[in-house]
Amino acid sequence: MDLKQAVAGLLADSYHSPLIEQIKADDFTYRAGRLTVHLAREFGFCYGVDRAVDYAYQTRRRFPDRNVYLTGEIIHNPHVNDQLRTMGVRFLGDTPGAVEGLGADDVVILPAFGVTMGLLQQLERRGCTLIDTTCGSVLNVWKNVRRYAEGGYTSVIHGKVWHEETQATASQAVEYGGRYLVVYDNAEATAACDYIRRGGDAAAVLARFGNAVSPGFDPDRDLQRIGLANQTTMLMSESLAIEKMFKAAITERYGEANLARHFQAFDTICSATQDRQDAVVTLLREKPIDLMIVIGGYNSSNTCNLARICAAERPTFHIADPECLVSPDEIRHRPVGTKTELTVTGWLPRQGPISLGLTSGASTPDNLVGEAVRKLTQFTASAT
Repeated sequence: MDLKQAVAGLLADSYHSPLIEQIKADDFTYRAGRLTVHLAREFGFCYGVDRAVDYAYQTRRRFPDRNVYLTGEIIHNPHVNDQLRTMGVRFLGDTPGAVEGLGADDVVILPAFGVTMGLLQQLERRGCTLIDTTCGSVLNVWKNVRRYAEGGYTSVIHGKVWHEETQATASQAVEYGGRYLVVYDNAEATAACDYIRRGGDAAAVLARFGNAVSPGFDPDRDLQRIGLANQTTMLMSESLAIEKMFKAAITERYGEANLARHFQAFDTICSATQDRQDAVVTLLREKPIDLMIVIGGYNSSNTCNLARICAAERPTFHIADPECLVSPDEIRHRPVGTKTELTVTGWLPRQGPISLGLTSGASTPDNLVGEAVRKLTQFTASAT
């Protein structure tokens, strides 16, 4: 659209933070009084998210007199999505049946995690102008899922079946004549692997996985030849562990000599997701952290996984935004593994030095991280 420079200032005003730039320049460390904040060396907007938001702003500028829609959230950050709403970008998900009212004059932005083939075909039939911001890492997963389908392999996807990206990836398998099974965690992977090894009650498998399998899925037929893929924002260690589980099950069932005919796996782990996970592991190992704060939307998979890593090592608070830092005594956060935001007290030590670790998900802009640092500075300055 050639409008990158035209929207650069607005993007900087909306999402960048001079304070965060200064902290990066100071070896990712910030000190104020008794407070020390250690930033993870990789955090916040990744390339794919930055590109998607940039394209959305360019789209609004490029088509000032036309209706501009998003199929859903551009990324999983309420602050960013609210900013787009204030610019007049409409969300199709806000109005049931809105797609059927679209026409050739309408512009529709496809989000960073992509859309299902079904929705894409609907939009194409309506004649809309489409702006595709699908992340390159997601496209890489789709390429491999299509390869599996064309080779007669069932795609086993490590992901959340309710997540837009996983739904889009699964639709790619079906579109190219393949089948899929979505496994969420080790327990679900174990159930599928046990069936591969020993067979059993196919109806029970279908009941367990519900809508996490392709239409007409037959465990006896469709688990004979499998290819592994993943939602790009899942925990890398879990994706690799699940891949090993399926490889072992296939090997046990068909033998090492026949492994290549029954099992495939390609690297579909997002490098930005992995960089952020590695950075927080390094932070926890190398810095004297008393507690961790992870900033990002509660429906952001990569943010939730950062919080999981941190919570295994230190007291951790996953907050949606800086407003959750209510006071030196009170914080709103969502504990790891839960679905409910809680308000707790006594979270911040009231006396003595405090060393705090800070990171944010790939859909969290720097200005929110900077605002959190400012609030933490105020809290520790006023605490006695």
